[in-house]
Amino acid sequence: MFTLTTKTKETLDAILAQAVADGKVPGASIVVGTPDEDIYFGAAGHKVLNEPSSGEIDEDTVFWVCSHTKLLTTIAGLQLIESGKLAYETPVEDIIPELKDPVVVDDISSETSAFRPAENKILIKHLLNHTSGLYYSQLAKASADDLTLGYTSAPYNGNFSVEQFFKIIRERFPSVPLAFEPGTGWNYGWGCDILGFVIERTTGKSLHEYCKEHIFEPLGMKSGFYVTPEMREKRVHLTYRNKEGKLERWANQLGTIEPDPTKAHFLQGGIGLYTTLKDYLAMLRHLLLVKEGRAQNPILSVETVNSLFALSIPQYLHKSVELFSTWKNVGFGIGLCLATEDWPGGRRKGSGFWYGWAGTYYFLDPETGIAVVYGSQVLPTRDPEVVKLWDQLEKALYANAEETDD
Repeated sequence: MFTLTTKTKETLDAILAQAVADGKVPGASIVVGTPDEDIYFGAAGHKVLNEPSSGEIDEDTVFWVCSHTKLLTTIAGLQLIESGKLAYETPVEDIIPELKDPVVVDDISSETSAFRPAENKILIKHLLNHTSGLYYSQLAKASADDLTLGYTSAPYNGNFSVEQFFKIIRERFPSVPLAFEPGTGWNYGWGCDILGFVIERTTGKSLHEYCKEHIFEPLGMKSGFYVTPEMREKRVHLTYRNKEGKLERWANQLGTIEPDPTKAHFLQGGIGLYTTLKDYLAMLRHLLLVKEGRAQNPILSVETVNSLFALSIPQYLHKSVELFSTWKNVGFGIGLCLATEDWPGGRRKGSGFWYGWAGTYYFLDPETGIAVVYGSQVLPTRDPEVVKLWDQLEKALYANAEETDD
């Protein structure tokens, strides 16, 4: 069983503290667990840049984990498949008529590209692994660093509804645009947001209500899609790194989703989750426990959890995943990017992982038997110092992977 040595824990503590002391990041945290228990928590820095009175980052600190949400939504969708309320082959338009008659765009990077009616239907299985053709338009952004407009509050003009969401992502097209025929390519996009709408219309509950009943409460998570007053007090504020490389207090330099529950009247299954890292780790640990066949009250079957870690796209599409993620030797399963080879000094082949737009990362390594969640809240996305710190922590974690405390 994987156990961290005292020396390794001290090394992780030191790496975090040094990164904050050197001003590389305003604050960061990492949590590590095995299927059976949490084995490490480390953090450094304050919730607000250069404001000690905001309090230190601790186990109860809340992060906006952005695309970590996609795994949660995927789990919810898989639960409905297991219960027979959905099927992998279900046409999405049967539940979401807004997706009828999509169009395939010849060149998604062109503002004047031609398009044609799609021949294939989008199926539930396509939403689960980004093979639907749905995509985040780089043209529909205020700047290269912003979220695509469907994720930012401004274009909704106060009308936070699914109807307005589809109006925004249709852009100039007569119906929802696709980058390719469903099932023939891989492209990161709106799949989990659409899946969230499917879950709501299938169950008659909001995505938050469904996840609270079937995932959060069974796993003891205090997570949610709304920033409650209690969460607001515990939340890490976003920090912005300007063009000169200096960290600044957050002043809405980039567009973000609407976190106010009195204004946000629809939920986005691709980006909307707020949680502590420890709570998110509880979900990852549970998945590993299910995979090992040892969970007493599993939220998914062993077979379904195994499907998360099984490549679901042909090898020729792995290049698309690599180009988007900038990672080498990766493919995609159900809801998870997968390592097709061991990472030097880090996670093992077969690990599943992803990241969040505002500076959070996670992975599950079934071979080693650990799950890890890391968080900072620095924008623009993929901040070099945040990524560097994540890499340092992962390599330090694995440096003594074979050693155990007595």
